[in-house]
Amino acid sequence: MNKAYFIKRLLLIPITLFGIMSLNFLFVQLAPGGPVEQMMIKLESGNINNATMRLSGAAAGMMEGGSTAQTGHMTKYRGAQGLQQELRQELEKQFGFDKPPLTRFLMMIKNYVLFDFGKSFYQDKTVLQLVREKMPVSISLGVFSTLLIYLISIPLGIKKAVTAGSRFDKTTSWLLTVSYAIPSFLLAIFLIIVFAGGRYFSWFPLRGLTSDNWTELSGMGKIGDYLWHIVLPVISMTVGGLAGLSFLTKNAFLDELGKAYVRTAKAKGLGPKAILYHHIFRNAMLIVIAGFPAMLVSMLFTGSVLIEVIFSLDGLGLLGFEAVQNRDYPVVFGTLYLFALLGLVLNLISDFIYTLVDPRITFDKRRS
Repeated sequence: MNKAYFIKRLLLIPITLFGIMSLNFLFVQLAPGGPVEQMMIKLESGNINNATMRLSGAAAGMMEGGSTAQTGHMTKYRGAQGLQQELRQELEKQFGFDKPPLTRFLMMIKNYVLFDFGKSFYQDKTVLQLVREKMPVSISLGVFSTLLIYLISIPLGIKKAVTAGSRFDKTTSWLLTVSYAIPSFLLAIFLIIVFAGGRYFSWFPLRGLTSDNWTELSGMGKIGDYLWHIVLPVISMTVGGLAGLSFLTKNAFLDELGKAYVRTAKAKGLGPKAILYHHIFRNAMLIVIAGFPAMLVSMLFTGSVLIEVIFSLDGLGLLGFEAVQNRDYPVVFGTLYLFALLGLVLNLISDFIYTLVDPRITFDKRRS
């Protein structure tokens, strides 16, 4: 194992994170319509009932022609007819936009190093609190979907490679292509119509991760209820991911089957299974393992947004999507930082797994 390589990769993580945050911060500065503008539009239109924000008493007092209702440090405004320039300045101060962009960026990076991501603009909760609340949903969907994809695709890909050109290979290739072409949200709607009481069967629940009586269930009952609820969402996310990994596994094994060491092993009298699992498997699986972190991150944070909406699952994908829509910058940048950090760590773990699968790998040769 090349310890120097992994040390370098560890040292590159903060540099890479800094670059990711810098670029996204720059893009946000160039994008029109920040949280101040959105809040002023809502105040002017009187559409503020669902946009509770943390306003100071000074900001509340500047709102003309409307009423305010304050609870603790939370202030709600209803029916604004006009806004003064002083209100805009107070809003900028509340959101922290009264400071230069570079100052705000450096303060953000300093806080993020300490894992202090601040509070949401629109919810009286810290970013970490929101992430902790949404994490179980995304972990459930992401981990189960990723494991299911690997458990199905790897054996299927190996079988397709061994029987390349057969009827089984052609039929499964056609089915995988069709499954890949079906959007996950359309499959989710189809499954709801057929199996969740939409028209035909009522075998599975329509929404949520648990039933209303979940707290009254026994330990095994809670596990069963939880698994019952995630069946349809997990299937919706899994089907579309089978094709890529199956074809990747097939092609990796086909590539290895034609190499000289396989012919040598056959000449020595080794059986097909011994050659396949003792020699080919280790080499062919390297490229498959390399894609695991990217797939897991994708399933955890990006691939489940529409699935979460359709099945009313309040997870991280939906949290990030709504934060971008509402320009809730603490949530946007906080979740981006956490996701990027997790992705970099998982990629490092992937390289570590490389060395476990095949100790002959040296990353110096790989880089050259």
